[in-house]
Amino acid sequence: MTGSTRKVRGRGTTESPDGRYLEYKRQAFEDDWGRGEEISAVNTSYSMESARSIISKNNSPDIPFELSINPYRGCEHGCNYCYARPSHAYLDLSPGLDFETRIFVKHNAVELLEQEIAASSYICKPIAMGTNTDPYQPIERKQRITRGILEMLLEHKHPLTIVTKSHLVLRDIDILSSLAEKELVQVFVSVTSLDPQLTSSLEPRASAPFRRLQTIEKLSSAGIPVGLMFAPVIPMINDAEMEKIIEFCAEAGAETAGYVMLRLPHEVKELFRVWLSEHFPLRKDRVMSIVNDMHGGKDYDSKYYDRMRGQGVFASLLRKRFIHSCKLYGLNRKRKTLNNTLFEKPVLSGSQQQLF
Repeated sequence: MTGSTRKVRGRGTTESPDGRYLEYKRQAFEDDWGRGEEISAVNTSYSMESARSIISKNNSPDIPFELSINPYRGCEHGCNYCYARPSHAYLDLSPGLDFETRIFVKHNAVELLEQEIAASSYICKPIAMGTNTDPYQPIERKQRITRGILEMLLEHKHPLTIVTKSHLVLRDIDILSSLAEKELVQVFVSVTSLDPQLTSSLEPRASAPFRRLQTIEKLSSAGIPVGLMFAPVIPMINDAEMEKIIEFCAEAGAETAGYVMLRLPHEVKELFRVWLSEHFPLRKDRVMSIVNDMHGGKDYDSKYYDRMRGQGVFASLLRKRFIHSCKLYGLNRKRKTLNNTLFEKPVLSGSQQQLF
């Protein structure tokens, strides 16, 4: 960690820990200059990236999708707890402040998508968006890459799922409605808390809680299957809100719900500790004690299934509360199945398919 005591306005972390793959590490030194000083802003920079592929494949048994697309690297929403932060280390950048201020835009995503789903070996399965970074983070307003992907998938009748914290998804309600008519889409809105003060520090550039509830309502009213994703569940911070969040989202029109326990891989564990020290110093030890108890005495256990749900008394009780609340408010009555049978493989210019 940098050891800095300066605050960065509007960001999820003030820290810039070195990426774990760097050959040389920096040693923090606090000379008390600027102690407690607030840095007014750190601008976000955007870099165009020519991706070599766009569809990622996954074979983890505890993840409900095999294919995913991430139009961006890094995420300006700045969620302090984000398990995807360590991916910035692959770029020799910091999983801390760099992750939310240095965003890479995959400008050729739509072109690559068409090529990849046109391949003779490609088998149509639902593509998940929002698995590593939010496809509707602020830069999407200008770049419109996510919208381009949706247009491509609609044209070829390809199913997909979306997870987002942003009301910007409503911009694409025209495409999503068309996809929904063919049973090709399901949208999950991530609601972490109903407390705007908590979300402003935990996920500073994501949509406010009331906007996320409005998003669920408007998507549902448009006939688009929408679900709640209560993630992450943070012991002693937001777990007490679970029942109320499920109730409000069900009233707004959510049909399904899921949850994921707090995950603290690699550099995230220290970033989260710093956040706890700043915002909940009196609860810090208790929070981490429960986290450790759920992961066999460690901050994080990457073992399949346990990494998402945890183990032990707290995890077991939370599962029971979740199941009871979903039943009480009518969620998860029927598992949504997307339609794979309508897919029409693209015919690329110059391909042999055009000869027949």
